Amino acid sequence: MTTNTETLFSDASTAIPVLEMQGISKQFHGVPALQNVNLSIYGGEVHALMGENGAGKSTLMKILAGAYIADGGEIRINGQPLKITNPAIARQAGINLIYQELNVAPNLTVTENIFMGSELQRGQFLDRQGMEAEAKQVLASLGATFKASDIVGTLSIAEQQQVEIARALKDKSRVLVMDEPTAALSDRETERLFEVIRKLRRDGIAIIYISHRMEEIYALADRVSVLRDGQYIGSLLREEISPQRLVQMMVGRSMQDFYEHQRQLHPSSVVLEVRNIGDGRKVDGVSFELRAGEILGLAGLVGAGRTEVSRLIFGADPKVSGEILLNGKKVEINSPSDAINAGIGYVPEDRKDQGLFLEMSCRKNIALNTLKREAKGGIVNWGAVNQLAKGAVENFNIRLANLELRALDLSGGNQQKLLLARWLAIKPQILMLDEPTRGVDIGAKSEIYKIISELAAQGVAILMVSSELPEIVGMSDRVLVMREGRLVGELDDSPEQKITQENIMQYATGAAEVQAV
Repeated sequence: MTTNTETLFSDASTAIPVLEMQGISKQFHGVPALQNVNLSIYGGEVHALMGENGAGKSTLMKILAGAYIADGGEIRINGQPLKITNPAIARQAGINLIYQELNVAPNLTVTENIFMGSELQRGQFLDRQGMEAEAKQVLASLGATFKASDIVGTLSIAEQQQVEIARALKDKSRVLVMDEPTAALSDRETERLFEVIRKLRRDGIAIIYISHRMEEIYALADRVSVLRDGQYIGSLLREEISPQRLVQMMVGRSMQDFYEHQRQLHPSSVVLEVRNIGDGRKVDGVSFELRAGEILGLAGLVGAGRTEVSRLIFGADPKVSGEILLNGKKVEINSPSDAINAGIGYVPEDRKDQGLFLEMSCRKNIALNTLKREAKGGIVNWGAVNQLAKGAVENFNIRLANLELRALDLSGGNQQKLLLARWLAIKPQILMLDEPTRGVDIGAKSEIYKIISELAAQGVAILMVSSELPEIVGMSDRVLVMREGRLVGELDDSPEQKITQENIMQYATGAAEVQAV
């Protein structure tokens, strides 16, 4: 089936969608999660579903997959009404949902995973030969490089994802829902997944693709539909998609209002001075100043040494050269405890592995850095801790049912705000942010930008590492650019050194040095 959007939708009045969801509504404990949502998907189409966390995307898809039952509305498959009251009915209708957290049995073979719950039988015995032959055929159609006899636990995350796709194809899937499928994949694995998705589209399968990553939407989507606050906002054809329109639809305001920060042209006194620091490996002789109330962007390509600089300042890694001055006085920072005591906070790049304690409650995560302060005679004042946590949840608009909820159970954006709340509880004079909006949706990004701007307005000195150039350009008062472990450029938004994506990349790639020769 053709995937040309002009052909696909030129005669929409006569084409019958493979899937229609009409007037879908759902409440939880009297609170509306979906309100009269409409969605239509055609065969051979990659249809992106976007919206900030809490917009209703997951609820809508769980209704489609039979995990939830809608309070109202109708689902049609090829024009025929279908009442989906459990997952088995959805699968029989050719609807399969691949969750972000993969649903595989790691101790079983690929074949056993593909046929789990629908094993073939020959008389009273399992038809293992028949299942393996069919599994091989499905894997070959996907271009998989692993074997049907391999144990799934030995496969990479990307390969395990292919096992789930193979299971859906074995079930003769008409509609395949993929929820943030690239969250745990490398760039190479992501491109391989894209090849599989394009092949499935050519084979006529309708794919609903949930993602907050704009670049993936541009690469794959034939159409995009947007939900906001449980309501259907609208759909765009591929040629209509733009960052400006998507942001407007998702958050209800224009791209021009997205970045909250007003550039600070005359910042205050120097708070942090870094002189010639290095680690003997990835950082070589880095020096700079950071002022109170300033947002200093640290840019560069992957591997340039940006994260390593932050970790050296925070004492997470040992430095072999250089010194650090706070408010004009030299300080010895040899551990994160030294940094915290000096009023330096650090939000790391990987919030799950290096930032949050996922199995601990939100209350404890927020209060972790201040427990010593709240303890008298070795006994923690839990009343004060509770007040601190409640205030942080309100101030940062962290969406959770109660303070005892595990950090693991929050969305990416709420996890990031939880981590910010913990570091701001120490009232830092310097806050280092490494990829502060990585893995969060557009709505959460907007909220985090607002928090960062408010902190700068209060006089907090902020060092922000980011790989997203629009974020660096939109939020920074000044930008330092690194390449191969060294600082190679500074942009201060003067006429000669404007803060633009082009100027940042000139320094990051070495093109500025080539032009100067």
